[in-house]
Amino acid sequence: MNFDYYSYILIPLLIFFARICDVSMGTVRIILVSKGLKNVAPIIGFFEVLIWILAISKIIENLDNWICYIAYAGGFATGNYIGMKIEEKLALGHELVRVITKREAFDLVNALKDEGYGVTFVSAEGTQGLVGIVYIIVSRKNIPAVIQIIQMHNPNALYTIENIKYVNKEIFYGSTKIKNKNVLVRK
Repeated sequence: MNFDYYSYILIPLLIFFARICDVSMGTVRIILVSKGLKNVAPIIGFFEVLIWILAISKIIENLDNWICYIAYAGGFATGNYIGMKIEEKLALGHELVRVITKREAFDLVNALKDEGYGVTFVSAEGTQGLVGIVYIIVSRKNIPAVIQIIQMHNPNALYTIENIKYVNKEIFYGSTKIKNKNVLVRK
């Protein structure tokens, strides 16, 4: 009995890993385009399609091998997942964090300012009375830190996070604590 390892193990594995690569690249490429980073997308697209052509040519060469079909589909699914994880780690772009509080949010606003975030506070009328609305534009890498500050200073606040395609300038001022130390040192 002679088992064909090349056709039933090696080729499906190559197809699987090729699909992981090209789909991951495609996922990242689409996200980069949606974030306005259009210069890198064509380069990623070139390699994405090149890898896809290699994978599909192996499928066509092995049309009678159903394991290749499973490897192709499995690589596609895994590539989507890995592409999203890569993009999550890159954390490109900015987000708008909107916080709605049932009480004055001066502690929250001051804490955010002390950590160096640009903050806009607006008093508003909600369905149950006066509310405070805090707007913060923050890079995606800093979202966990901002959420931690919100939960520490106003744990019952409602907050939403929205993707921003473009920001004309970074609104990040540097810590007030650091500014105060610099003023004291200069005297």
